[in-house]
Amino acid sequence: MDQLALPLRLTGHGLVLREWADTDHQAMIDVLDSPEVARNTPVPFPFDPVAYLAMIRRTRAEDGRLHLAITTDGETPLGLAFLAPARAEAGYVIGRAHRGQGLAVRTTRLLTEFGHHTLGLPELRLRIRTDNAPSQGVARAAGYQLVEGEPERLERGGEVAFLEVWRHRSD
Repeated sequence: MDQLALPLRLTGHGLVLREWADTDHQAMIDVLDSPEVARNTPVPFPFDPVAYLAMIRRTRAEDGRLHLAITTDGETPLGLAFLAPARAEAGYVIGRAHRGQGLAVRTTRLLTEFGHHTLGLPELRLRIRTDNAPSQGVARAAGYQLVEGEPERLERGGEVAFLEVWRHRSD
């Protein structure tokens, strides 16, 4: 896909989403190395930036999956934006120190616009834990609708979680 050529930079809503760099190890740890992030996402804890960079580069080559640094200045990572075009799924992680600035909603809107308008995806989905009220609020604010039905049961590391699907359709 030409629109996914490296290095990818998405801009809009006061954000610059960019590729992670080898020099971002400490920023990745600051944003992603937490039990809370691991509880709500597939990001492992404890977090290993070298292994994570290798994984995101591999999955990018395999199926176009994107893991981008969320920045406001094109440099300093404040979080992680995720888009899996093959599964039409998006997601995000905002570093604890950067929450409350509307970054999650703006990131979700930017990923959604990119998915619909650039990649031509008719639908995008967010998978959110049933007990994650802040992310449910982000989904609503970004124009996503809760899909009716039973939540998906997910077991990971001995813990059971239930995930709801939120959907955004292109108009």
